[in-house]
Amino acid sequence: MRIGIIGAGNIGGNLTRRLTALGHQVTVANSRSPETLGALTEETGATAAEAAHAADGAELVIVTVPLKNVPDLPKGFLEGAVPGAVVIDTNNYYPQQRDGRIDAIEDGLTESRWVSAQIGHPVVKAFNGTYAQDLLDRHTAPGTPHRHALPVAGDDPAAKQVVRDLIDALGFDTVDAGTLDDSWRQQPGTPVYGSRGDAEEVRRLLDAAQPERPAEFRA
Repeated sequence: MRIGIIGAGNIGGNLTRRLTALGHQVTVANSRSPETLGALTEETGATAAEAAHAADGAELVIVTVPLKNVPDLPKGFLEGAVPGAVVIDTNNYYPQQRDGRIDAIEDGLTESRWVSAQIGHPVVKAFNGTYAQDLLDRHTAPGTPHRHALPVAGDDPAAKQVVRDLIDALGFDTVDAGTLDDSWRQQPGTPVYGSRGDAEEVRRLLDAAQPERPAEFRA
């Protein structure tokens, strides 16, 4: 696929590494300039672009910037993506550590529902509780016993399946975590956040989640 990645931090950088290794055509952007991504593009063969154009021609877009920076993404940055492009949101709300207070999330809106409203496009929530290094180190073949599994939430079953298929190709099982309104079950402070369990364990941890946001993840 043609994939645009907005954000070249730990998750964005390692997804660039893995996805290019699988043969996908990846365009990556950060908050600075394409020239600052020279080492990553030389290593991976990805193309660097301005954030306003990283999604141009993309069939799938990954938004992996700090949550507080989502409203500052270039206006219309998804307009150049192919019609029906799938957008993955990897973000987490860290009000005390980084993002400051976001009233809508404090009032109960799920983080990815808020991201979707900010960018004006449906999203699929994935990778938000994944350690970046695990993308490089813990991938295994389908059918491997106790294969590391990731929860995936979204409203569109077809878009969610695209993401689940991609994650399977990356070397991980997936668990359908429901709609974006259910995605609070994989937000920071929930049992599944940071899990390295298999699909059975991930389902158990999702079921164990409580809707009250922990104090350390409230403003």
